Formats: sequence, C-alpha cells, structure tokens
Amino acid sequence: MFIDYAKIRVRAGNGGDGAVSFRREKYIPKGGPDGGDGGRGGSIVVKGDPNVNTLLDYRYSKRFTAANGLAGSGNRKSGHSGEDLVLRMPMGTEIFQIMDDGTKIKLADVTDAEETFVLAKGGRGGKGNSNFATPTNQAPRHATPGKRCNELQLELVLKLMADVGLVGFPNAGKSTLLSVLSAARPKIADYEFTTLEPMLGVVKIQEYQHFVMADIPGIIEGAHMGKGLGHQFLRHIQRTSILLYLIDINSEDPLEAYRTLKAELYLYDNFMEKKPFTIALSKIDTIPEEERAARIAEVSNIFAKTTDHQIQAISSVGNIGLEPLKYTLYKQIKESL
Repeated sequence: MFIDYAKIRVRAGNGGDGAVSFRREKYIPKGGPDGGDGGRGGSIVVKGDPNVNTLLDYRYSKRFTAANGLAGSGNRKSGHSGEDLVLRMPMGTEIFQIMDDGTKIKLADVTDAEETFVLAKGGRGGKGNSNFATPTNQAPRHATPGKRCNELQLELVLKLMADVGLVGFPNAGKSTLLSVLSAARPKIADYEFTTLEPMLGVVKIQEYQHFVMADIPGIIEGAHMGKGLGHQFLRHIQRTSILLYLIDINSEDPLEAYRTLKAELYLYDNFMEKKPFTIALSKIDTIPEEERAARIAEVSNIFAKTTDHQIQAISSVGNIGLEPLKYTLYKQIKESL
C-alpha cells in the first residue's frame, strides 16, 4: 500500500541521573565522593533508505521513543548512554514539527540515500557528586538529575522523486504510457480515476542511460484547491525535473485542456511555471489513419500560435512516436541539470 502522509510522536531518551556515592575501602574509612555521571539519552535519528518507498510503517505505529541513559554508580562509573532510535524513511520525505499553536516548522528534507538528520537529541546525563567536591565541601551529598526530553509531534509528507512527471486529465493515457515505456504495471482501464496513487517507472534509453517517470493520478479543474484530492496528487509533481503534459487528441479543445492543466499547477505552486516541459498528444491511434495526419497538423497549428514548444504525437497502444518522445525527455532532463 502506498502511503504518503503520516503523523507521529517521537521522544528522545532521558539522560541518566548522576549518582551520590562515597569511596568505601579497607583502611580508608573516610573516602571521598565517587558518584559517576549519568549516561546520555538516545536521540531520534532519521535516515534516507532507497529500499523504503512508502510511509506505511508510520501510519499505524504512532509513537517512537529512544532509550533512556542509565544512572551513574559508585567508583566514578558513568551510566551507559541510551541507544539512538533510527527511523528509516523514503527519499523525498519532508518532516515538520507541529507546534502547540498549530504552526509547522520544517525539520528535515530527506533527499539522499543514507542521509541522516537528528530530529530530537537525547538528554544529557546528570553529574555525579564526585564533580562537586571542593576544599571546603569534601563530602557533597548531591548530584544532578539527567535532562528529561519532551515529546514532539511530527508530520511526515512524502513527495515522489522522479525526473519526469506525467500531467493530464483522467483517462488521458498516462498509465498506459508508463506501462509501455517502463516495467511498471499500473492499473489500466477505460474509465476516469483508474489511478488512485502515484507510481514510478524506470524508462531505459541505452545501457546506463535511463530516467524515472512518475504517473500522477488525473488532475481535474480546481485541483489546486484540493478538489478531487488535488493536494494529495499535486505535491508529487513538485520534485520532478521536467513535466510531460499528456493531452488526449480527442479532447473537445486540446489547447484549453493544456491551459487548464498548466493553470492548476501554477495556482498550486507558481514555481511549476519555471519547470521545462513537453506536450504530447495521446491516443492518435483512435483517429482513422487517413484522417490522422490532418488532425495532428490541425492541433499542432493551434498550439503553435500560443507556445513555441513542438508537439509530440504519440500512441502508447500503437507504439507510435514513443522513441522520439523518450529521447526528447532525456535531452530535457540533461539540460535541466
């Protein structure tokens, strides 16, 4: 199950208490203080893991607590420090702390494998009474307690990391395109909102040359305001390097469809306006062969009046125009780096 959102509570380990102890040995009846320090509490650490691709583990487990440090003891022995608790998360995870007033503070953005962040530092250990001996107080009978740690409420938001983000209305052919270009096997059917969660596929160009494409569930008008679970879908496009607008050639007004999609992305995050993009007319196999060239030319000419981007005409089912599209996308990715 793909889970891209979760709320959890974490608490770093408390520091161990310092010890009050005095040296007791034969022939030394009045030994000095020898209480050891408490150990440091374990920290809450986040680590990027390429083998984890969902926040499923954090949807059902809500509380995570690191180990406490142990108290000090006599003979100046310090308590053992608590073990850190490492939370492994998928790349693309943003972590926010939810404050008491409801505001959010961004603590981390996990983007690289094995990248680590300390979300909550373990409490320091308390000082044993051996630290407080002075010429005028040679037998201190006090020590300090270890630091207690408060619980933090965190919000986890996963945004898929891909090179190409597929953008289109429901039933535009995005899932079919991804299944043909990669080994991904999304659910495909001839009705709207077949895809209900994002999916990644690796598109191979040549040996050691490939890119990652993300199939985003269909966008509808008003998605930037959350309509049709728009926010849940749109955030996965934010991290992509380039966009591929997929427009059904059978649309009543292909240009208006493209403008609506572009507007929804801009209204959600105006930085989307700066992303490189390609426009592809899909499902050209549904146009009779004798009428196909004329229809493609008609739509291309309409687009040419408003954008200088060349239109790619493709059919995933008929395997038409897919190779040129792959190389166009790969070239754009390289240029965007």
